[in-house]
Amino acid sequence: MSRALYSIFEWITRFAYINLLWIIFTLAGGIILGLFPATVAMFSLVRQWLTGNSDQPVFSSFWQYYKNEFFKSNRLGIVVYLLSAVFLFNLFFLQANIGELFIWTSAPLLAGLLLFVIWLFYLFPTYVHYNLKVSQLFKNSFLTMLVSPLHTLIIIISLGASYFIYTVIPALGLVFGASFYSFITLWIVMHSFSRIQQKQTMNKIT
Repeated sequence: MSRALYSIFEWITRFAYINLLWIIFTLAGGIILGLFPATVAMFSLVRQWLTGNSDQPVFSSFWQYYKNEFFKSNRLGIVVYLLSAVFLFNLFFLQANIGELFIWTSAPLLAGLLLFVIWLFYLFPTYVHYNLKVSQLFKNSFLTMLVSPLHTLIIIISLGASYFIYTVIPALGLVFGASFYSFITLWIVMHSFSRIQQKQTMNKIT
């Protein structure tokens, strides 16, 4: 019983620590340049834990991932920032100029925005799971999203439940928000990767 409690507290500490590192390194990069490298570093560490490699030192591993992926992840970040800006600009423009008709006229834009947000769930897991070029990341993560509607639903439900908990206990969101997000999405999307791999293997056999 004591060993089980120790293990639980150890993992709680790990997730709190990696969440703190994510915040610190995001700020260290001036937020804009730090967000994507810090997020990739966090996802990379969580992936190592999920695959059974939990013995590596947290800080030095996080720093190594952050440093090695700084430029590649920011190239990815530039595209994501630009896409986000396009969506936000169009939403604000329509709301300011159309008023009451905003909901009806912006339906295609809102649908595209929803698709964009769901695609982001798959982007970082794809980044850390495969060694792909930035252009390939967009395609592979999008295709994985398209063939994984059930996994997407589970992600949305899980994140929705997490958000409800954070609204009740806001301190948990500050301490665990980013790290739990990475764990939830990565764990579910990795199951999607495994399912796709199994299908590909079966197709090769047949």
